[in-house]
Amino acid sequence: MRIPVLRPERRLVLWLLAAFLVLGAGIGLREPTPPDEPRFAMMAQDMVDTGNWLVPHRGSEIYAEKPPVFMWLQASAYAVLGDLRIAFLLPSLLAGVLTLWLVYDLARRLWGPQAGMAASVALALCLQFGLQAKRAQIDMVVVAMIMGAVWAMGRHLFLGHSPRWMWFGALLAGLGTVTKGVGFLPLLMLLPAFILERRGALPLPGAPRDPWRVRWSLVLPAFLAGTAVWLAPIAVEVLRNPNPELKAYVAELLFKQTGERYVNAWHHIKPWWYYSEVVASLWLPGALLLPWLVPAWWRRLREGDPVTITLLAWVVMVLLFFSASPGKRGVYIFPALPVLCVAAAPLLGALLERVGVRRTLFGYGLVLATLLGVVGLAGLVGPDAWSERLAGSRGIADEDVHTVFVGLLVAGVLGVAAMAVARTKHAVAGLLGLTAFVWATYGLVLRPALDPSSSGRRVMAAVAERLPADAELALVAWTEQMRLQADRPVTDFGFKTSGKAQWRSGAVWLAEAPGTRWVLARSDTIPACVDASRLVDVGLSNRRAWSLVPGDAVAQRCNASDLD
Repeated sequence: MRIPVLRPERRLVLWLLAAFLVLGAGIGLREPTPPDEPRFAMMAQDMVDTGNWLVPHRGSEIYAEKPPVFMWLQASAYAVLGDLRIAFLLPSLLAGVLTLWLVYDLARRLWGPQAGMAASVALALCLQFGLQAKRAQIDMVVVAMIMGAVWAMGRHLFLGHSPRWMWFGALLAGLGTVTKGVGFLPLLMLLPAFILERRGALPLPGAPRDPWRVRWSLVLPAFLAGTAVWLAPIAVEVLRNPNPELKAYVAELLFKQTGERYVNAWHHIKPWWYYSEVVASLWLPGALLLPWLVPAWWRRLREGDPVTITLLAWVVMVLLFFSASPGKRGVYIFPALPVLCVAAAPLLGALLERVGVRRTLFGYGLVLATLLGVVGLAGLVGPDAWSERLAGSRGIADEDVHTVFVGLLVAGVLGVAAMAVARTKHAVAGLLGLTAFVWATYGLVLRPALDPSSSGRRVMAAVAERLPADAELALVAWTEQMRLQADRPVTDFGFKTSGKAQWRSGAVWLAEAPGTRWVLARSDTIPACVDASRLVDVGLSNRRAWSLVPGDAVAQRCNASDLD
């Protein structure tokens, strides 16, 4: 019987549907967990509850580290769905699927459907893509905006489509910039493209050539129009509202959290070569193809291929841009990965015909699957001390630790089976199966098992159980997940404020009604004057012990000098 060959359009639909199901596996089964997720989800929930969407708040403080666009997306999803456990992950999930399509479509328009699918699959197989698509951080969304800008500008620069595509790309870059400061990066692509256009190498032969002055002169206005999504309403509010807190918020966000954070970073300090480690690990298995891709790219560069020149020049500029800053995180260079997959698209088909390439990919898949299985098996049958240390340091229940190791073992066994069935000849198919098993297990088993401890849910359940129904609760030296998981309205005394200053304010608050007011605090911050016999231990979360402090345990024992 003849097996029907799917048309490219149907194959794309099935591919994106499969990606949606794998990346979305587990959505709704866990709460927001650090880093970042509880913070953004908490602010998105507050936006819906309070109606204040313009200026995000972290508790009682204005949050000035990121613009609110990402929180707007989460808040919109929450307002529609009414379930924060689904809504907080939805923007990253949709952005991940959108990025896969953008990579496919740009490569397809340049080199055909086969190249488009190869580029999209290559991106989906890379570890960093899956990690970010399954996390509720800003980065997957901003990468979708950056890739969208590259896609739109590429349609004009490479294919000669309407100049409106370049302006649309600049607008997306502006929108990305007010989502996270690095959203402007696509504009760097215009530098090599402009030089190539002036030399007559762009757009590609056969594309219409319009007068360049008007086209290029409207790029900046389009970019500014994108930033106006947030900058315009906040500027109106600053002019209308004389509140100095609001002006300080805008100043910190526009200057300290952008320029100063880049030039004079105060955390995540890494050496200049740090990103080579990121490429060698988080960009697997794609990084394994670099020994074959680099010579092939070099040949295309020497031949003067304008698309390869533009895309690779942009990737190099991105790597240099982030390497120049003392503050570095692995996710910073993530925007370069989808574009690199597009640049590799016309080469991947020929590379996969080489036995050495297929053996390399097969070996990677087999080693990864075996490693997962070995870790899972060791956790189940190995010394109890290992599991006990994991459970004890993070407050993870024994049954949850067992579930984690079972999940790793199952993912490893299924991954080995997928690679064995695919064999070297179909190594990519085996990797797709392995990747699907890994991310499905991650979403359906691993993260839900770790959720009670990492999200603060178990601690806050203990708090709700021990507090009277009418008790008032305040947080001291708190984390966002604690406030998010609280079963009642909570009071706080600042987030960035020092622990001592929070306790001083907290003592005053407790003294006003010591019989009905309580404080939840990190145990290591509780002042020595507090009556230790009255403390209520509520467990561990994220390697921190937490305690409930009744108001009279402070009011009857501590004075102002004890809290200094």
